[in-house]
Amino acid sequence: MPKPRAIYLLRPDALPNIYGPEQQAALAELVEFVAPPQNSQSVQENPSVLADVELIFSGWGMSEMNETFLAQAPNLKALFYGAGSVKKVVTDASWARGMRVTSAYGANAVTVSHYTLAQVIFSLKRGWHYTRAIRESGGWMRKSHIPGTYGSTVGLISLGQVGRRVAELLKILDVHVVAYDPFVSPTDAAALGVELVGLEDVFLRSDVVSLHAPWLPETVGMITGAHFASMKQDATFINTSRGAIVREAEMIAVLQERPDLWAILDVTYPEPPAPDSPLFVLPNVVLTPHIAGVMDDECRRMGQTMVEELRRFLAGEVMEYEITEERAKFLA
Repeated sequence: MPKPRAIYLLRPDALPNIYGPEQQAALAELVEFVAPPQNSQSVQENPSVLADVELIFSGWGMSEMNETFLAQAPNLKALFYGAGSVKKVVTDASWARGMRVTSAYGANAVTVSHYTLAQVIFSLKRGWHYTRAIRESGGWMRKSHIPGTYGSTVGLISLGQVGRRVAELLKILDVHVVAYDPFVSPTDAAALGVELVGLEDVFLRSDVVSLHAPWLPETVGMITGAHFASMKQDATFINTSRGAIVREAEMIAVLQERPDLWAILDVTYPEPPAPDSPLFVLPNVVLTPHIAGVMDDECRRMGQTMVEELRRFLAGEVMEYEITEERAKFLA
């Protein structure tokens, strides 16, 4: 049985980052690459390279699969997108064509969940508070109340791919996990060991709140200053999702009034913050430059995910991270 015909189609610099030697060797055993690696410009200049292609292995820099692109690739059956969101790649024409699409968003969720767990534990130990206090005082200091990892409450906003992984990781701690997600059933939440509560209760009850909601029209500005003002003494807010979900000016105002609160922000809106943003100087804010997701060698996890998805595809099995038209609406 002949191997499916395939090409790589992504930015030249993204290819070795996502598909390392191990991943490229594994794919070469399963498919026939009918042309050298391509990018958006090369397929525009020579669209005939798409004529016989059945599978595309891609990532950052993938062409938009609009009507023109699909007409040039009449045999295309599936896109293996070794990155996250496919919103700028997949079109209505793709869905109408019946294209199969899978993405490595799950691989990105793994690294975000690891970052989140690290921040949750450090925050429950009030690590950032003591780091700052020792630096500012220039000497040792006495310890005050530390919530710690036994009996504390961690709140999750959204139980999507990342939120669920964080909930699973939190099982290694002796903490109570509450979550807000109107689309999750009590049965699913119970399986995760999570108590479903309202959004306000997540902030009221939690020692650490971690945001994992997708950036959708319905979620823009969902987190308000009132939520921050209601937080427990010495609580921490973590955002690895999207900055636009938070009303940033309101958050800043509360953080200025309540130096006991901490905000760990891997994302902001805009990103990066404006040069004069108080986020750069507030002593109770920790900024990281959007590093929670896959970085450098971690990108190979996305390529490996595509190898595993290909094996499922060829075996006629359900692909773990396949994206349908309906599912795409809820992915950031």
